[in-house]
Amino acid sequence: MSVAAPTAQKHETSKILSALASTERPEPPGPISTSFTFGWRALLKIKHVPEQLVDVTVFPIMFTLLFTFLFGGALAGSTVEYVQFLLPGILVQGVIMITMYTGTTLRTDIEKGVFDRFRSLPIWRPSALVGMLLGDAARFTISALVTITLGLILGWRPQGGPVGVALGVLLLLVFAFSLGWVWTFLSLVLRTSNAIMGVSMLVITPLTFGSNIFVDPSTMPGWLQAFVEVNPVSHLVTGVRALMGGTDPGNGIVLTLVSSAALVAVFGSLTMWRYRDPR
Repeated sequence: MSVAAPTAQKHETSKILSALASTERPEPPGPISTSFTFGWRALLKIKHVPEQLVDVTVFPIMFTLLFTFLFGGALAGSTVEYVQFLLPGILVQGVIMITMYTGTTLRTDIEKGVFDRFRSLPIWRPSALVGMLLGDAARFTISALVTITLGLILGWRPQGGPVGVALGVLLLLVFAFSLGWVWTFLSLVLRTSNAIMGVSMLVITPLTFGSNIFVDPSTMPGWLQAFVEVNPVSHLVTGVRALMGGTDPGNGIVLTLVSSAALVAVFGSLTMWRYRDPR
């Protein structure tokens, strides 16, 4: 025993010295693998802090029930008739409202100094941000599933079938991912999570309530119709409603994709500029 122990120790020491003296370096991780790694990190946060699921489960149920029974009888004569029109729109609102937590979560990581460590790693620079947004996409999917399930219970019957519903959710996730870059930029500019939430609500409230989520824009005054017609959330609702309802989407899908690309191009670039130079 006394002879074997020093021999084993010498063997381990020689292996360590050999590894340190080696000139071979492991291949650096690629952009896709690092992005998915950070996305998994975002999901692990939910495991350790399950309270993060409150906004993607309770809020959709509350919004759907509240607006269905509040406006259904007055606007459509019955809640069943109204939910056919409302459900795709309230689905969009529920996801858009929780995108702002992307910025508050990032601001919390920055305040803890976590992102200072990420900047020093030999990885693709945007992967930490992209991965965080991919992780949030999983939360958005949960919110969508909760809303759709509740809608079916309330009598919603999508004429587009499962394929139309899936395509509508996919379009919504694309826009939500793009909108998330606005909040990531704000998290790098503003100093506190409360400030990010306040500014986010100032942006989200007119975009969601000043849209075609709840009523047909033809019943609105002319000045409000003009705003609703150029509102990107209205284009998104039009596209989602058409895909799920099996109707002609018009230019709703195209305009949504154009808006999404513009958001990524503008705020994605601003975010990376600020991320590289946080001063």
